[in-house]
Amino acid sequence: EDRPLILGGVRIAERGGLEGHSDADAVLHALTDALLGAVGAGDIGDYFPSSDSRWRNAGSEIFVTEALRIVRERQGAVMNADITIITEAPKLAGYVDEMRERLAEAAVTGFSNMSVKAKTNEGMGFIGRGEGIAVIAVCLLEEART
Repeated sequence: EDRPLILGGVRIAERGGLEGHSDADAVLHALTDALLGAVGAGDIGDYFPSSDSRWRNAGSEIFVTEALRIVRERQGAVMNADITIITEAPKLAGYVDEMRERLAEAAVTGFSNMSVKAKTNEGMGFIGRGEGIAVIAVCLLEEART
């Protein structure tokens, strides 16, 4: 209750944020993992472990920036990304375009290449009970042209 809810780089609510070592932006964490996974570079915990105090309350944009550096280092370029946020509340439809803009800028891709959608879990499981949020992200990369 004592931290903001931030998703996709957008402040959704002043209170009721997610638990986490950094700012707990589950959307940016999922995008980071999708980028790293697309080039076989492990996951967010390999680069930003919660045991490292440098990442305490850090903005998750840092993680996406580093993942993009690794993608470029491995000769990749982001074609598009598709992100699905699964939560019962809050309703996110009014925030989707702002998230797309911020994510497209962060991922160095165009607005039309960044998909963000919000779904409910129809009342099922921990998400349905309002105990958490899940995010699924996939990225399509191409070999960078030099």
